[in-house]
Amino acid sequence: MYIIMEQNKVTSPCISVCKTDPISGYCYGCGRTNEEKDIWKDENTSNEWKQNNLSELKSRFSDWQLKAFEESYKSKVETGLSLIKKKLAENRKN
Repeated sequence: MYIIMEQNKVTSPCISVCKTDPISGYCYGCGRTNEEKDIWKDENTSNEWKQNNLSELKSRFSDWQLKAFEESYKSKVETGLSLIKKKLAENRKN
């Protein structure tokens, strides 16, 4: 699992694909509900809760969605940019 604790913070699972499925209530990009997004933003939310939530989010994905999320999240943890934001930055340079 790719979790970096920078200044004791777990990297947010947001990968810049912010659209919520109207049936499940899960974000197509990160798999979170709106309530979970709010909990992530709360400064009092523990790293333990965030790590458990990351595991739960991954269980909501299957096949290509899980692979895409994991690759983009890994990029965000390592570089600070999700794959979408990396691509947008590259396009601006060209």
